[in-house]
Amino acid sequence: MADYQKFIGNIKRKTGIDLSLYKEAQMKRRLTSLYERKGCRNFEDFFSAIQNDSKVLDEFLDRMTINVSEFYRNKERWDVLENTIYPRLLSKSKKLKIWSAACSTGEEPYSLAMVLTSHVPLRDISILATDLDEGAIDRAKVGLYAERSLKNVPKNVVSQYFVNEGLHYQVTDDIKKTVTFKQHNLLSDRYETGFDLIVCRNVMIYFTEEAKDEIYMNFAKSLKPGGILFVGSTEQIFNPEKYGLESIETFFYKKK
Repeated sequence: MADYQKFIGNIKRKTGIDLSLYKEAQMKRRLTSLYERKGCRNFEDFFSAIQNDSKVLDEFLDRMTINVSEFYRNKERWDVLENTIYPRLLSKSKKLKIWSAACSTGEEPYSLAMVLTSHVPLRDISILATDLDEGAIDRAKVGLYAERSLKNVPKNVVSQYFVNEGLHYQVTDDIKKTVTFKQHNLLSDRYETGFDLIVCRNVMIYFTEEAKDEIYMNFAKSLKPGGILFVGSTEQIFNPEKYGLESIETFFYKKK
């Protein structure tokens, strides 16, 4: 236990990342399997390896950020977004300010853009996509995905916005241009404001209750009045009024 607590302090000083805000048992499991693979005996050895080898640091960052994603994940929620949420937001503003937070390797922000094209021209779409993991952001910018990532994407969307390259599919440049990728730490960095829609799905489950509370509060401050927060299918907010939000559809919350 003391070994891990010392590691937390060392990592915070080196990277600014506070591992104490992540659920301890889950994070320790993930990192222990990595350091054992690297031939380390404990967290002290592991931190020495991180200090001495930038590749080990990159692997640590990749392991602690959870890059599991696919296009149109939980398809029925994307149908609600297309048929109910987007029309509601567009009735107030024809140009939406959208943030895909903890965007992983880019499937989510590109999905947001593809769904929005049924309502507005591509030139009017601009999405901010952020993640802690620079490696994930680099992969997102490339926009090349395995076929299995597209299993929920309607066939007409695949033919319109992807180019088949053997076993992979490349997102077209016109969709890629709608998304701006940046590195961002939800637990320590400043949040932009004035968003019509914030999407943060399938990452909050890894944080402590205190960290979740702070993030939801910051999301609420970042939304315009009437703006909407879209969360993952295991991340229902049971007390949205605490953050000035109200549930309007399953996993969609409106700022009052």
